[in-house]
Amino acid sequence: MNKSIPEITLNDGVTLPVIGFGTYNLNGNEGANAINSAIDVGYRLIDTAYNYENEGTVGEAVRRSSVPRTDLRITSKLPGRYQTYDKAVPTIQESLYRANLDYYDLYLIHWPNPKQDNYVEAWQALVDAKKWGLVRSIGVCNFLPEHMERLEKETGVMPSINQIELHPFFNQEQQRKWHEENNVKTESWSPLARANTVLQNETIKKIADHHNKSISQVILRWHYQLGAIPIPKSASPKRQLENISIFDFTLDDTEMSTIATLTRPDGRNKDQDPATYEEF
Repeated sequence: MNKSIPEITLNDGVTLPVIGFGTYNLNGNEGANAINSAIDVGYRLIDTAYNYENEGTVGEAVRRSSVPRTDLRITSKLPGRYQTYDKAVPTIQESLYRANLDYYDLYLIHWPNPKQDNYVEAWQALVDAKKWGLVRSIGVCNFLPEHMERLEKETGVMPSINQIELHPFFNQEQQRKWHEENNVKTESWSPLARANTVLQNETIKKIADHHNKSISQVILRWHYQLGAIPIPKSASPKRQLENISIFDFTLDDTEMSTIATLTRPDGRNKDQDPATYEEF
């Protein structure tokens, strides 16, 4: 692993860097070049999903890289339309075939899709896939506490990680507290928010100016100090390096509290509430 980036240990013993690289909309040769660039500048945790339709692109970037596969942590995710057990198992296998990888380090259920109510079946497929060596660690995305409690009650296995929407406008304080109390790590999707408004936020800009850092760096440092793993995305090598360069300064308690005040009840970017949203 890249020792310049701290690591955390999941509840099953698998280690992850505290910051990763998102790959949504990075496809084809340009996408492979962007992901390979990210690996070159120091990222070791790479996030993809079946529904991103770029698992093959991620696999190609891994093959192009001079970094050993064992030093990388590759994540993918199961889509909602394949959550029954008999569909989930071959879909996990198909994910590996697409990427031409022997295993995923982390495999997640993308959304709970509570109306379908198949997520426990899907979870059992992930539990078995881990036993078979197809994946090293298993987790979820966008699950509420009651969903994860049900997984543990019915299968005996708690997710190692929950990837959730998390940014200064939606800081998920109660969800993060539950994760901490139940030894589930928090991973942040859309860590800089999808809208560019956060990157012009005057409150964060004042903090950034004080540290002589960019707004993005302050936000990503905020995630790190919350104990969350952000997965920012950029095709620009310069921005990739900027986003990963967050370990030479610290936000004080007042600055962390100030950023916390930016959260709002309607802070979700696309109103995707896991209690009702369905992803296929």
